[in-house]
Amino acid sequence: MLTNDLRIFTGNANPELAQKICAHLKVPLGHALVTTFSDSEIRVEIGENVRGRDVFLIQPTCPPANHNLMELLIMIDAVKRASARRITAVIPYYGYARQDRKVAPRVPITAKLVADLLTTAGADRILTMDLHVGQIQGFFDIPVDNLYGSPVMIPYIHEHFRNELAIVSPDAGGVARARAYAKRLGATLGLIDKRREAPGKAKAMHLIGDVLGKEVVIMDDIVDTAGTLTQAAQVIKSHGALNVNACCTHAVLSGSAVERIQASDLTRLVVTDTIPLSEEAKKCPKIVQLSVSHLLARAILNIHQEDSISSLFEIHF
Repeated sequence: MLTNDLRIFTGNANPELAQKICAHLKVPLGHALVTTFSDSEIRVEIGENVRGRDVFLIQPTCPPANHNLMELLIMIDAVKRASARRITAVIPYYGYARQDRKVAPRVPITAKLVADLLTTAGADRILTMDLHVGQIQGFFDIPVDNLYGSPVMIPYIHEHFRNELAIVSPDAGGVARARAYAKRLGATLGLIDKRREAPGKAKAMHLIGDVLGKEVVIMDDIVDTAGTLTQAAQVIKSHGALNVNACCTHAVLSGSAVERIQASDLTRLVVTDTIPLSEEAKKCPKIVQLSVSHLLARAILNIHQEDSISSLFEIHF
């Protein structure tokens, strides 16, 4: 049962998702003024009492990443200074996660930097989904709940793909994720060997695994420029796949990503609403968006009631 000390607020990153979450919980979305001054500095004013309340701030750090991150940090500071009892930052998409280690001399680890910023601002807990790498949870000194998109993705795949199925990882880093999906769906497993030539650019080299005559689903956590994805689809198609699809939790879709997807060998790209789709992406017939609002709503409810969230990792179909 909900208590009257639960408060949910959102910034401007994904208000539609916040509204869906509140609809599931049957609570109103809290009033917060989040705008910019004429010099582009962010202005935040919480429009209701949060003293002693359990506050959840919903804000993915999607593009424009820096602006949305600053909105979140300032909102955390605002409710902390208003004496909230506990502050949970609900970050459906955790930006800067791909810079999680030093891959060259004199480069930052921004996934850790963002973790420090959130903690210093006053967050008591983090709720997120499909972190790029699981070890980011260890960058925080506060509790982190990392949900997965699989309870939404796997039933969709099971329902819509009826032929012999192959799950393919677009790179070596995603093999564990692809293997988990393949095991759950009774599918074969494949891997694309690629070499990254520069940040945001990758060249798919060759396919490891058998896809001949099969429906293929490429599994990844993020689709950004769609360069890797579309090149992987081309390689898979050339190896005799019946059709090539993709499932990616976070639809960043920057630059010419939508154009690439539309012109590619992909039959379908399935994404979630952790990040709002652009108008161009909404019009693309190949892109299908699923909602994870019910998962986030249940997680918020369980955290608020001090219950376990283990049930949110169960998959039913």
